[in-house]
Order: sequence, then C-alpha cells, then structure tokens
Amino acid sequence: MRLNPVFAELGDYPIAQIQMRARDRRDAGLPVIDFSIGDPREPTPTFIVDALRTSVPPISQYPTAAGLLELREAVASYVLRRFNVEVDPATQVIPTSGAKEAIFNTPFAFIDRDAGDAVVYPTPGYPVYERGSRFAGAAVIPIELSGDFILRAEMVPDDAWEQARLVWTCSPHNPAGSVATLEDLAGLYVRSVDADALLLSDECYSDVYEDDVYPEGPMSVLQVAGEGSSGVLSYLSLSKRSGMTGYRSGAIVGDRDAIAALKALRSTTGTASPEFVQGAAIAAWGDDGHAVERRAIFSEKRRILRAAFDGLGYTTVASHAGLYLWIEVEDDIAFTDGLLEAGIVVSPGRFFGPGGEGFIRLALVPTVAECTDAADTLRALLS
Repeated sequence: MRLNPVFAELGDYPIAQIQMRARDRRDAGLPVIDFSIGDPREPTPTFIVDALRTSVPPISQYPTAAGLLELREAVASYVLRRFNVEVDPATQVIPTSGAKEAIFNTPFAFIDRDAGDAVVYPTPGYPVYERGSRFAGAAVIPIELSGDFILRAEMVPDDAWEQARLVWTCSPHNPAGSVATLEDLAGLYVRSVDADALLLSDECYSDVYEDDVYPEGPMSVLQVAGEGSSGVLSYLSLSKRSGMTGYRSGAIVGDRDAIAALKALRSTTGTASPEFVQGAAIAAWGDDGHAVERRAIFSEKRRILRAAFDGLGYTTVASHAGLYLWIEVEDDIAFTDGLLEAGIVVSPGRFFGPGGEGFIRLALVPTVAECTDAADTLRALLS
C-alpha cells in the first residue's frame, strides 16, 4: 500500500516506543512507575464530572464547528482573569479537541507549500510542531535550544525569519519546564510581525508552576500583542489544569483573522468536541480553585523527585513550571534503559528532538506516594 512519505520520514511517534516497553513489563507482572507521558493520575474534580453528566442531551446531534458560545465565553473569562487580557468570544476563541489536534492542524490553514512557507519551532520540544508542519507541506526550521531552554528572537537566523510563515514557542516549555519572560515573548512578537509571520504559543501548562518561583504565573503572548491580539495565537488546554486528558478539551485564542481561518478549516475537517464535553469544559474554565489544588500536588511531586536527583548529584534544568522534570545525564538512552530495568519509566531527551541528547524527562503523573517510592528506588539504584 502506498502511504504519505512523511510517515516513513518521521517514523513512529517517539514516546510510543517507551510506552510499549513499559506495557510489556506490566504484562509480565513486573512493577512499573510510569513517568513517560503527561497523563496525571489524580481524579478529575467531581464538579467537572457532574457537569459532563448533566450536559448529555436526550438527542445526540452534531456539534457546531465553532463550539458553544457559552464555552467560548468561559474561555474568554478565564483569559481575562488569568492574563488580564480581554478577547471577544465570538471572534477570538475556538474550542478544540485538546491541544494535540489543534497544534497538528494549524499549519493546514496557513501554509502555502508552493510558496515555500516554513514553520520555525524550538527543539527539543513537543514533536507535533514538526509533525503537523511536515504533513501540511511546510519547510521546517528547528531552532536548537540549550542553557535555559527558552526560544528568543535573536536565536532565529535572518534567513529563517524571511521564510517563516508560522513561529512556534512554548512556555512553560515541554520538556524542560522553562518559562519565557514578557521581554522574551515581546522580542519574538516584534520579529514575527516584521516577518509577516504568525506567532503561535503553546501555553498548555500555564497553570502548572511553583507559586514561590512565579507568583503571578507564566506570562502569555496575548499580553504582548495588545488589543485584538493581532498576529498571535495562544494554545490552551484543560488536560493538566483540570485533570481532563481523556476528555480532549482545549482552546485557541487570539488573532481574529487567524481564528476565522481555523473555524473554516474545522468546517472541513470535523466539528467541535461533543457538547457534553463542552459542558464539562465550561465548568472547568469557570473555576480556578481546583487548578490551585492540583498545582500544589504537582509541586509536591516535583519537590520529592528533585530532592532525590539533587542528592545524587544530578543537575535539574529549569523545571519550576510545567508538568516535567528535565534532568541532565551522561547518556539518556542508557540511563532510561537502566531505570526501566528497575521499574521506573522515563523518556530519553532525544525523543524530543535535537538538543535533547543527554537529558531525561520525567512527567509528574504518578501519585505522590508513587513518587516517594520512585525517589527511594532512585537513591538505592544510583547512589
């Protein structure tokens, strides 16, 4: 069977490889504490589950492409509370089926492959930036990060800016957990405007951070773009904020013309999430208390694991926000294999692209008790 050659060029989704090995270990009856994928174990808050149940209609019909106005209003209200930015729910918000779908599909609305349009993105980073771009026919320009793992405008070569149609950034960063300042974001925005490129900011972890390090929380590109959010799109998700990974619910917020294009694309490719999922999302975006509680749990997991690695002499890079710890090791593949033999599943840094070699990523998804057990295992194994 003939397939799109991009499949062969990209290969399997990287994290699927380590997930398969972890599954084999479970099937063999061996213990596993899995830090490989960002799927938290804490229960979804009861009020969100209740909202889902009460939103199931007696007659099932297609959702609209644009999503419920009540959901778009709830997202706009969240953006105002969280970032002090006003957006129009009618023209500047589109709900999505989680962030992965949104990130993958975005280039299809904006890339002219015949014109040689390019997508600039940071690496190591979320693999879907490249994958969506490649399937859409874009040229791809990865910018390798190091040091504090923050993408800044001056890191992008002039010839890349000339070719760029879309520019991805991510804060808090996956996998490193680094956080861009408003100055960093403003620099990217100014260069993107000059280049007539759309600045896309993956902000799915904006509500997962250490309060003592970031008292006001990570910033958003919406805060640097000004009224109307011209030239920027912010990608938001309820997966980690609200424990809704399986619900598949997020949103894109920003530039009116870009949102209109994405709505038009959605009309071709599908619809918004089922309306009962949208009902649960309305409840989730409308409440901040549960996000604060979940943030405290993630911070406790981070404290337990960071203490173990620090005590063993390993360097933790950034990792004060987002859902991950980014640990420097000598050989990320060998280190991952050694931990797997002890029942601890992590992701080697190279799975996230060039620049990830020599690091491992731990997703803060096991329970606090499991993190404590893992820390004890690490001390016994590595001391």
